[in-house]
Amino acid sequence: MSEKERALAARTVLQQCLRARLQVRPAGERSEAEFVQVRMDRGTVLYICFFKGATDDILPKMAVSTLLNLRLCEADSGKLSSLLELPGSLLIVPQATLGGEAKGRAVQYHTDISKEDGLRLHSAFVSLREQEAAKAGPTVRHGRNGNRQ
Repeated sequence: MSEKERALAARTVLQQCLRARLQVRPAGERSEAEFVQVRMDRGTVLYICFFKGATDDILPKMAVSTLLNLRLCEADSGKLSSLLELPGSLLIVPQATLGGEAKGRAVQYHTDISKEDGLRLHSAFVSLREQEAAKAGPTVRHGRNGNRQ
């Protein structure tokens, strides 16, 4: 593994949306499926994947203030605004496929973190983002690490 690959501990992708809904628990024998969604007016979906070697040390560096201050959302005026400037929501989706690498006609996920470590880091990331967003205003919703998305 190269020095650059070792330095890469996580990958994120942001997507602006008007609405998004994510199933966080499939229907069971005695329960209906459970979903979370972002507000109907404006929202941002944050897809995240942690790689092998990622530790809790990277979580503060992945500051939600940076993510929430990006001018990605279109305001009613047509001008780009940040999620902090609009009434909106952030939906955090664990997405292991962001760690995939093409090998011939197949995709391999050898650089992805283990499910247990991914769950722990994802939970800690969501907790930090909820705390930071509570101060700033946007609502935070999230999927569960390990679910098929």
